[in-house]
Amino acid sequence: MEFSFVIEEHIGKIGPEKNGWQMELNRVAYNGRPAKFDLRSWNGDHSKMSKGITLTNEEFEQLRELLR
Repeated sequence: MEFSFVIEEHIGKIGPEKNGWQMELNRVAYNGRPAKFDLRSWNGDHSKMSKGITLTNEEFEQLRELLR
């Protein structure tokens, strides 16, 4: 199976990294599944990504509450 992704919504950027990539919070749909919140670094044209984390809507809301 081929890996695919679509960045459905750019939410925000978190400071640039030393390698020129950018940490971003986005809503990303992987392999045709519904979009999830996604926090990871991307290269300039979003063709390559680092390891990161994905969160469901419920997980994201729980994290937001913890950070408050």
